[in-house]
Order: sequence, then structure tokens, then C-alpha cells
Amino acid sequence: MQVQIPLTRDLVLIGGGHTHALVLRMWGMKPLPGVRLTLINPTPTAAYSGMLPGLVAGHYPRSALQIDLVKLARHAGARLILGRAEGIDRESRRIRISGRAPVAYDIASIDIGITSDMPGLPGFAEHAVPAKPLDAFADRWEAFVEAVEARRAPPDVAVIGAGVAGVELALAARHRLGDHARVALIERARALSTLGSGARRALLRHLRQANVTLHEAARATEVTEDGVTLADGRLVPARFVIGTAAARAQDWLETTGLALTNGFVRIGPTLQSETDPAIFAAGDIAHMVHAPRPKAGVYAVRQAPILLHNLTVALTEKGRMRRYRPQRDYLKLISTGHRGAVADKWGLPLDGAWLWRWKDRIDRAFMRKFQDLPRMDPPALPDPVASGVAEELGRGKPLCGGCGAKVGQADLRAALADLPAPAREDVLSRPGDDAAVLAHGDGRQVITTDHVRAFVEDPWLLARITAIHAMGDVWSMGARPQAALAQIILPRMSPRLQAETLREIMAAAAETFGAEGADVVGGHTSLGAELTIGFAVTGLTEGEPIRQAGARPGDWLILTKPIGTGVILAAEMAREAPGEVVAAALASMARPQGQAARILAPVAHAMTDVTGFGLAGHLLTILQESGTAARISLAHVPILPGAEDLARAGHGSTLLPANRTVAAHMFLTEGPRADLLFDPQTAGGLLAAIPADQAETVLAALRANGTDAAVIGAVTEGDPFITVED
Repeated sequence: MQVQIPLTRDLVLIGGGHTHALVLRMWGMKPLPGVRLTLINPTPTAAYSGMLPGLVAGHYPRSALQIDLVKLARHAGARLILGRAEGIDRESRRIRISGRAPVAYDIASIDIGITSDMPGLPGFAEHAVPAKPLDAFADRWEAFVEAVEARRAPPDVAVIGAGVAGVELALAARHRLGDHARVALIERARALSTLGSGARRALLRHLRQANVTLHEAARATEVTEDGVTLADGRLVPARFVIGTAAARAQDWLETTGLALTNGFVRIGPTLQSETDPAIFAAGDIAHMVHAPRPKAGVYAVRQAPILLHNLTVALTEKGRMRRYRPQRDYLKLISTGHRGAVADKWGLPLDGAWLWRWKDRIDRAFMRKFQDLPRMDPPALPDPVASGVAEELGRGKPLCGGCGAKVGQADLRAALADLPAPAREDVLSRPGDDAAVLAHGDGRQVITTDHVRAFVEDPWLLARITAIHAMGDVWSMGARPQAALAQIILPRMSPRLQAETLREIMAAAAETFGAEGADVVGGHTSLGAELTIGFAVTGLTEGEPIRQAGARPGDWLILTKPIGTGVILAAEMAREAPGEVVAAALASMARPQGQAARILAPVAHAMTDVTGFGLAGHLLTILQESGTAARISLAHVPILPGAEDLARAGHGSTLLPANRTVAAHMFLTEGPRADLLFDPQTAGGLLAAIPADQAETVLAALRANGTDAAVIGAVTEGDPFITVED
């Protein structure tokens, strides 16, 4: 019998910098049993700095330099928390994250990168863009190029700081914007002062040939919408100002009590903080006290195997830590904008297109480490096995989480067919109701339960989505959530990890239910094979609840959320869904529907929430309960970004085949978009039948409230049937 290894230690990586990205890649190939690995990063991707000048010059698309942290975390078996760290409580060993519960750690590592903004320069924040962080800079640059191409802005650029980064970006901008561009470099001292004389002369020649104006010994005193003002009063005209002269750490590190140098974490040769051996640091955010070096990606890359080894020693309390000894110098390949480069090492004046090709190969090889993640083969099935085992396992396809793990609608109805009708007078439930209905004084109480098999490793986010999912049945009946009981199954873990995980789950539950005026009043916990979270929820309504029966011919059908979560989650499990697509789906699932329900309830003839049986299955239930038909416009059904492309690529939830059985009651043209009508949703939107004369008003109110609702069709006369128009 295979033993389930309990989780006993928490390792938290703060930031998705190059060092941490490489650690995650190596960890996925040989994970340390018993460790819960967590990555905290504000965005689902991280940009590779070495290819930024190529992006600015137009040689690379944005996707070429993005490390997909969602795929990388799945490869490493790590939970990814999309949030911004804002502090470390070293006494309680918890990391504070904006907008959510703190995360506990036993060992933590910091690799959050730096910023090149200049808060001391008047007007910089309003009118300039720091080159770091890279993602924000890339977004602003592409928007500026688009404005120039549309003739909405002149192609005038100024770069503050004429070091290597500033020169690369100035030459790249000049190449991208063309001969009519005016590009200037501003340096308060001497340009390229850290380079050898040969490389410096070559780069200055490239600046002259590209007509980039260099202002040396010139101090910027203000940035305005017209450009950069210098200390001598001159104005350098610019509509896009780039800051590269500064290298600044994030301010929250000052609150940690860690020893810092100019805001950067002081570390020794083992990459541990001088102050706290439980905290490591790497990359640009670290100041190597034993061997100070300039900020450069080469050091971050070479720190990765040392960091992984030393984290393992700290987590196992076995073995000896290794020392990181950075090289004194390294080969710098500096791009010149036009697919050329200059080399700097040992004073060699190397220059030419062949150096660009060399640099391009190095950069692409680095990115392939994250684009072609090695796959670990699952254990083979024993031989022999009972007939049908391989088919039930989906021939290698993993079982989906969320509502993709539900039993099919037809099988569920068959199982419930012989359930006796309610015998009590105060039980008012009818077939097809989303929740049970109980008499409650002059009003009604509704009660429902739902649970979700984990599809993300973040218990806080899973709890929030599950709470919203569980409240869907209450909202769809026009009731207000009243109270909730939690049902939690934790994977086997140490008592301390149990307590920390439950703390995160209950914090999310209390916040999410509390926002709807409901109380979390207790629940039940147990240990099992995997994380599962559920809630039993009660709600109150003053009058009769809204049921699925009641839709009338002529009603408009309104949907309050886009569909596609099932296919996205299935593709993410297969490491095929882009990180930004997954992040958008999670954000949609984490968006509550209480306000939308309160707008819809006063006028809806029928309403339900779209969950496991897909949009088609839930709509057909309304039609069967109401004795009507419907016509929907596939083009007007809102779809989550990326969902249609993933369906076209052949991805789909394990529940999709069962959901497709309702197609017998439909007329539609087969295709990837049509497949999404059967896609199981987790924490999906509300589907309401609204009188046509009130639909526009209701739709406007929903959109004014921030709900991206859409009219997707209309109820018609006839037997229960759905006609799908392209």
C-alpha cells in the first residue's frame, strides 16, 4: 500500500524572479516530500529582462519573454498566490499579502526584483515610466508605439540614465520608431562608465549613427508632459520618458527588521539573511555582503542551484549548506537595436550581427527552460486491473476539480427519481428547485449545500470561490444568505499546518459570507486524500422564492458571467492554459453575485445559477420546469478569454461528455464555441428570464453595478427545446 506522506513544512517563495523560477523548475523534477511549496507573485507571468530591449525594438512579441508562473507552479506542485507581498511578521512567521489572509512559512525566500522609478524627481511618477518592473513598462511602451503609429503622439523619447540598460533601450526605441524619431539619453555623469574602453567606444559610435542625442554631465530636474527639464534650464522634448538611472527596492522591506543596504536584503554566502537564517534572498533584491556586485541577471541565474540546495538543507535539517561565490566579471552582450550587439569582457572591442545571433540563442535557450517543462510520467496501472478501470481514469486524463468533478445530470436525476415527496407541511420544495424551501414564519427559508474538490492549491482562494459557488443557489432563488456551516477535508499534514490552513480557509469564508450579511457558525473537518471545501448555506426571503418554473414566452434571457471555467481548469491541469487566461478565470469565479441577484430578483420570472451542468443543461431545466422553449444567440454568449481557443485545441472537462447528452433537446452547429454551452462552470453566473419590457433597464443596472451581464436569447413557445443561432 502506498503511504501518503504528510505535509510538515512550509516553504514560501516571495516573488517570481529568475532565481525562483529556476528553483521551481528544478523542484518539479525532484520535489522534497513533506514540503508545501508556495509562490507569491502579483501577476501570473514574469518577464525575462534579457529580452526587453528586443521587445522594445520589435524583434520579439510580448509572449516571447514571459515566464508563465501558472504552468511553472503546476509543474512544481506549488500553490500560486496571485497577490502582492507587503510585509513579513517574523515573530509569527507569516507573510502579509494585500487583500487576503497572511500565509505562514517555516522557510521563506525573497526574489521580488527591483524598480527603477525615481520618486525624488518631480513629475516622474506622473509623466515617466521606470524600466523596471518590466511588465508594467512593456504595457506602457506598446501603448505608446500604438499611439505613434496612429499619429496620436510624436515619436519623441528620452531615457534618463546612460548606463548599459539606458543605451540598449534608447537604441531599441530608435530602431522601433524609425528615422523620424527623436531619442535622447540623459546622464548626470559619464555615459557607460562601467564598461571597458573598447565596448564604450563602439556603443557611442552606434548612438551617433542612430542619431540618438547624448546629454552627459546633465542632471534631470523635472519631468513634464513636454519632456525632461535639465539643471541648466534646457528642455529635452519627449512624450515617452524612460527611467533607468535608479535601482530601488520595494519599501515594505524596511518594515521587516531585516538588515538592509540601501533597501536591499543583506545576505551572506549561503544566501541567508544576516538577520534571520529562516529567510533567504536572491537576485536583484539581495545585497551580497561577502562579494558586492552590480545588479545583473547572470548572478540571479547562477544563484539558483545554490539556493535550492540550501533551502533543502534548511527544510530537512540535514547536510551542509553551499557557499555562493560570484564571478568577478562576466560577458556582457549589449544589443544595439538593429539586430546587432557589442560584447564587453576583458576590454575586447567585439561588435556585429553575429553577437546578436549569439545573444538571441542564449536568451531563447533560457526561455525554453520554462516553455518546455519536463513531464514526469504518472505511475503505470497495475496489471491486471478490472475491466473498465482504464476508461474511467480517462486514459491518462486527470479528474477535474471544481464542478467538473460532479456526477452527470442524467445520472443524478436517475438516482433521485425514487426519492419520496416531502411529507412535512413546512417543507415546500418542488422538483427542479436550486435549494430546499422551508416555511419560516411569513417568509421562506432556503437551504443548500455544495462542496468543491480542489482545483487550485491556494486554500484561501478556493474557500472564497467555494463560498460564492455555494451561495449561488440562495441568490438564484431571490434569498439573502443567512448562515453557513463549513465542511472541510484537509490532506494529511502536521497539526501546525492544519491550523494554518484552516485559518486561511475560515478567514476567506468569514470575509466572503460576511460581505453578504451572513455568518459562518461552525462546521466539520476531517483529514483525507486531498483538499475539499464545502458549505451548507441558509438564506431568507420575505415572499415566495424564485423558482426555475415560471419562464414565459417573450422573456429575455440574461446571463451575468462569462462561461468557460471548466475547459480552462481542465487545460490548466494539463499545463496547457496560459497563465493570464487562468488568472482571468479565477478572478471571474471569485466575483460574488449578490448585487446582481438583488437587481434581478424583483423582476425575474425564473432564475438559476449556471454551474456543473453547463449553460445548456441549466437552461434546459428552466424550460422543462416552465413548459417553454428558447432561442439563444451563440455570438452573444459571453466567453472567458482563451476558453474558445482551448476548446478548439481539444481540451475539455471530464464532465463534458455527460453534459452533452442534453444536445438531444437542441439544434446547434457543432464547433468549439458551441462546446462551451456544455462546459461545467464553477461559481458561474446567474441565468434569469426577464420580461422583455424591463430587460434593458435591468441590464443597464447590472452593468452600472459592475456586472458584465449580457442578453443571450429569449424564451419562446413550444416543448422544451433550445435553438442555438450562430
